[in-house]
Amino acid sequence: MKFIGVDFGWISGASGLCCLKWQDNKLQILDITTKLEIATIYNWIDRWIAQKEPALIAVDAPTIIPNQTGMRVPDKLSHKYFGRYHAGCYPANLNRPFAERTVSFGDTLYSKGFIHAPTITAQKLGRYQIEVFPHPAIVNLFSLDRILKYKKGKLADKKAELQKLSDYITSILPKLQPSLNLESAVSLPLIPHRATTKEVNYPR
Repeated sequence: MKFIGVDFGWISGASGLCCLKWQDNKLQILDITTKLEIATIYNWIDRWIAQKEPALIAVDAPTIIPNQTGMRVPDKLSHKYFGRYHAGCYPANLNRPFAERTVSFGDTLYSKGFIHAPTITAQKLGRYQIEVFPHPAIVNLFSLDRILKYKKGKLADKKAELQKLSDYITSILPKLQPSLNLESAVSLPLIPHRATTKEVNYPR
């Protein structure tokens, strides 16, 4: 089974993409890239996942927004349980400028057969999409006292926090179950020296 991660550009800018495959009792990295246009994201997904092939797509964006104003229930829960880690999520409602874009992305995935999956039976094959929020996951996976603040602040500070995240990924994820195989043909991207909104093709 394959697993797709989408760090979605909510309003504009490139989206980060990763494709993993469960093989030989490990998660193998098949591809890491960025795409600027939404159409190229769909094309990339179609290239890695055949029609009716079992896969899970995890999207870092609010793909279901039922409320016109205020906060969704999961947004409130993130603040309740992870606020002390500085991991409360950005509130989503249909009046936000990103709403149409992020909900449309989930709708298109649904049209491709990826059902929304608030619960998933372990080891049951299917085509699923889930919404993910990385900050609480990072806090839990790496036993941190607070989030890694790689999105806001001075460039040097963000780069240092990204380097910490990279170090945690390479030192801890290969030891977990399921483990991440870092000896695959695809290299993890280096920490950039400056920000960019353009597409980046990482070496293999």
